[in-house]
Amino acid sequence: MEIAIVMEMANFREPGQWSVVIPVLNEVELLGGLLAQLQDVAELIVVDGGSSDGSCELALLMGAKLLRCSCANRGAQLAHGALQARGSHLFFVHADARLPAGWCGLLADCLEQPGVIAAAFRLRVQAGGWRLRLLEFFVHLRSSWRELPYGDQGLAITKQTYGLVGGFQPIPLMEDLDLVQRLKKLGSVVIAPAAITVSGRRWQRLGVWRSCWRNAKLRVAWRRGVSAEILQKQY
Repeated sequence: MEIAIVMEMANFREPGQWSVVIPVLNEVELLGGLLAQLQDVAELIVVDGGSSDGSCELALLMGAKLLRCSCANRGAQLAHGALQARGSHLFFVHADARLPAGWCGLLADCLEQPGVIAAAFRLRVQAGGWRLRLLEFFVHLRSSWRELPYGDQGLAITKQTYGLVGGFQPIPLMEDLDLVQRLKKLGSVVIAPAAITVSGRRWQRLGVWRSCWRNAKLRVAWRRGVSAEILQKQY
């Protein structure tokens, strides 16, 4: 079924038109760099899942609106932040990300294309090594050809579309894949011509191939109906 999405006429090429939602759990070392890039947005929302390292204090110090969740559940954190957001255009991004210059204009250009209802960035990992460069290449193929960006690539969407599709589900894992798959039923999810840079810590901790293999197994299990709560324990 084809659904028409009516875009508002606000100039959302400017940061002042965006509400940005950031889920956080003990991210004090990396959060400040992202918040510094977002000082001009209309609404900066940090949703904490129970940090004990000063992340909440840092968010408040840097002018963010701080919301709290009772547990570390990224789906619930994102849903809570979106529910409180007042802007007509939403951008969801992880705390370890660094945005490309002109990020909002790049996303706006994508969202104005006919049939496009959501946009994300290419992935760049802040660490060296050919394995990570190969990972970035395959992530770009997946997110471009299959229109399946994951949460660490950021996600831009209008508040209207977010509500229409039902938003993030309060699940601790696969919340990004779940939402994008529903979005694809309404229109195109495209990749902006720039990269978002994320920390390489998770791939460095487990190793690139081991991390990719683990994540692939989790996605297959989720598609087969295994609950996100069970998968979180394995994660």
